[in-house]
Amino acid sequence: MISITGLTKTFGATPVLDQIDLDIAEGERVVIIGPSGTGKSTLLRCLNFLDRPDAGKITIGDLTVDAARARKAEILGLRRRTGFVFQNYALFANKTAQENIMEALVTVQRLPKAEAAARAQAVLAETGLADKANSYPAALSGGQQQRVGIGRAMALNAELMLFDEPTSALDPEWVGEVLDLMRRVAEQKQTMLIVTHEMQFAREIADRILFMHSGKIVEQGTPAEIFDAPQDPRLKRFLARVSG
Repeated sequence: MISITGLTKTFGATPVLDQIDLDIAEGERVVIIGPSGTGKSTLLRCLNFLDRPDAGKITIGDLTVDAARARKAEILGLRRRTGFVFQNYALFANKTAQENIMEALVTVQRLPKAEAAARAQAVLAETGLADKANSYPAALSGGQQQRVGIGRAMALNAELMLFDEPTSALDPEWVGEVLDLMRRVAEQKQTMLIVTHEMQFAREIADRILFMHSGKIVEQGTPAEIFDAPQDPRLKRFLARVSG
């Protein structure tokens, strides 16, 4: 369903993604782990051209985009097929929870406002925030804001949902509610690509785990293979650090 071939990204003289190849099956939940600065978030951002890759091909469903020659319509096509959940919520401060969810439905998917509003209301109910439809982000807790962010991605009915460390900006008291919502999304057989530092959550939710280091995928496998029988010495060192 999703295929990434030779994906490359350089910032200045520094290669951040180095010839990434990755296939993801429909309904598969893939989790990316690894040290900070190793390209995990950049990989997600390149998949819908929040960061433009320098080279490589991205296929989602029936759309294949050559990064070096991507046209505006193709980039929009990728964005219509992906939902992105940001580290820091990325909500519009001057829009209510419902309006934040409606925004991409109206501007990217071109839905009529009435239809977008109905879908937003349904998603807010699903995320446990039906009573917060008219609340602005400043009136919401961090956990509620991130649930709105996840709801915004859910509303798109995207072929691929991208989660960029969705709990990293949260106070510990709010982490559980966001992870619970992600579990519910996963139960719906949603295809998910998740960057996280929550190792226990990665073990629980992932069908496959990728370990990235220096812009490359250096090891991948099931949670049991990665956590219980790591092979690459860099992965072994990383797991020793994060396990304390």
